[in-house]
Amino acid sequence: MDRESLRAAGPAASLSVGRQGHVATITFGRPPNNHIDRELVTGLAEALEALDADAGVRAVVLAGAGRHFCAGADFSSGDSGGLDSPAETPGDTLYRQAARLVRCRKPVVAAIQGAAIGAGLGLALVADFRIGCPEARLSANFTRLGFHPGFALSATLPRLIGPQRAALLFYTGRRIGGEEALRIGLLDELVAHDAVLASAQALAEEIGRSQPQAVQSVRATLRRGLPDLFDQAIEREFEQQVWQRRMEDFAEGRRAMAERRLPDFQGR
Repeated sequence: MDRESLRAAGPAASLSVGRQGHVATITFGRPPNNHIDRELVTGLAEALEALDADAGVRAVVLAGAGRHFCAGADFSSGDSGGLDSPAETPGDTLYRQAARLVRCRKPVVAAIQGAAIGAGLGLALVADFRIGCPEARLSANFTRLGFHPGFALSATLPRLIGPQRAALLFYTGRRIGGEEALRIGLLDELVAHDAVLASAQALAEEIGRSQPQAVQSVRATLRRGLPDLFDQAIEREFEQQVWQRRMEDFAEGRRAMAERRLPDFQGR
């Protein structure tokens, strides 16, 4: 597979694209947990937009390097976890960059070989399909950290698995494995751990055998209204997160996560 590095995406991170036939594979790496931040999401958006312009690419695989797909934002280095916009570009948040992802036209298959947590789950739900394994761990764990879900999960998760199941995952912050994720529709296929990437690429290759304009048009029909819904969701989510991240409970949630214990929230 031909592969080229597209850009650096934050400290100790890389983003590359490989191509085989009509399938492109975007691989991002920030070992060991592949934490997400604005720079990484911007790089992913730029890669997808470039592939949109390449008539030879008909489907895209999105993969995290190493043990995990994406363990979400890294709150260990600061309160924002990379969610706030830089001072020189006010309003240009990680979530604003994420909105670019859902406006891309070509089908995306996500390879979920490990954790897809928080914003990492949000990134996985940008894809059309998700291939995982029994060892996969998926969670919308925001309330366990002490704040509102983000990355438009309040729109995309209910759309995928239904509002009742989504509410259960949001309220509890519970983490589910690959078998449960397949049962409720979070994953589309379950394979052995070492077959996840190859299976995702095989599905993308199968999609690529269909007429590309027909696939893109039916995709646009099925996802009609999603970009606007995504925009509305991230506006509401970020507004709620801003004030909740100032609460004492958010600091407790971060401590509890770092210490691998249940948080002791006080409601303030």
